[in-house]
Amino acid sequence: MKFLWFLPNTFTFLNLFFGCVAIVFGLNGHLELLGKFVLLGLICDFLDGFSARVLKIKSKIGVQLDSLSDLVTFGLTSSIVMFILLSNSNYIIESNSNSYIKLIPYISFLITISSSYRLAKFNIDNNDSHFTGLPTPANALMIVFLPFIFEINLFSDYVKILENSFFLILITIISSYLLISSLKMPSFKYQSFLTDFSQKRNWFKSIFIIFSLGLIIAFNIAAFPIIILVYIMIGLFRIKF
Repeated sequence: MKFLWFLPNTFTFLNLFFGCVAIVFGLNGHLELLGKFVLLGLICDFLDGFSARVLKIKSKIGVQLDSLSDLVTFGLTSSIVMFILLSNSNYIIESNSNSYIKLIPYISFLITISSSYRLAKFNIDNNDSHFTGLPTPANALMIVFLPFIFEINLFSDYVKILENSFFLILITIISSYLLISSLKMPSFKYQSFLTDFSQKRNWFKSIFIIFSLGLIIAFNIAAFPIIILVYIMIGLFRIKF
């Protein structure tokens, strides 16, 4: 299988490509298309690691390329979405004449900075049993698809909260903190649910996956922020699986 040595890096480059396309759509105000290309990047991010493991390919440069791609596809896109939301929020628009207030949306790039630190730390201290801090793809799912959660009937009455500048700043700060925190989050990397299904942790993991799939079927892409919030709560309550 060594003749397929190029496959993992190909998926990594596709991840980066989709991230770049997502950024272009974001800069043009097409947040839904941005989200779809982030999802394509997420699929490629999974496939590069999966193919490397199956083909037993270990590459130091591949690890670095993966992190650089993730920084664009998950870190920068999240900041762009938050930048757009903040730029269109009530306090920023109402204070448009104040040049200092107009700088507030740039706070959103704290997410990119925190993502870079998170990815660098991951490269140094990689642990398959758990993640230290919120993974950058998970954070992106929470931020990028945040606007779509209010399309759910249950939350549609609260859509105005996306126009609240202080709420968005709070989300940015919390998101950035979770990325660089020492919070231990459950890892789904290369774990088999069939080989040792009797273990309690695998039952929890399976329940979480079934719960997540149910939400996706019910609410489509709007389900992602809810899933990640539940995932964060699992980490906060130190539920191990």
